[in-house]
Amino acid sequence: MIHFSDHKDLDPQHLLALFEQTDWARGRTLEDIQRMLLETDVMISAWDGPRLVGFGRVLTDYIYRASIWDVIVAVSYQDQDIGKGLVQRILKHPSLAQVELFWLCTRRYQGFYASLGFSDKEQTGMVWDRRKQLLLPSDSLDPIREKQS
Repeated sequence: MIHFSDHKDLDPQHLLALFEQTDWARGRTLEDIQRMLLETDVMISAWDGPRLVGFGRVLTDYIYRASIWDVIVAVSYQDQDIGKGLVQRILKHPSLAQVELFWLCTRRYQGFYASLGFSDKEQTGMVWDRRKQLLLPSDSLDPIREKQS
């Protein structure tokens, strides 16, 4: 039986193994996943006993906007409504109850997300990909400096 959790104490090694099953997340590093988890506001995981079989996460201001990222289900567990369970638990999560708009980006599975109430007619999105940009000369911008205490 699949168990869902919103605990944030997820072992990044479990998630790395899950990400390696897909073309869009393959190659992520353990260190980057650790940092990603630390900076994530809400995460939902799906477990079959001790095995991580699904995951999704949210970045949000908790009022106006939330963006859903990295919804993934292990290949051998697909077509069992685990993805649906992840997204529904995100949308109904108590800490996200006041969020007025949820965003997600996907190149595939539009029908799946439409079945959960998402629409591609409401908004348009744009993306800026650092990997595809020309580097600016280092002296063209002043760096943003953190306050030192």
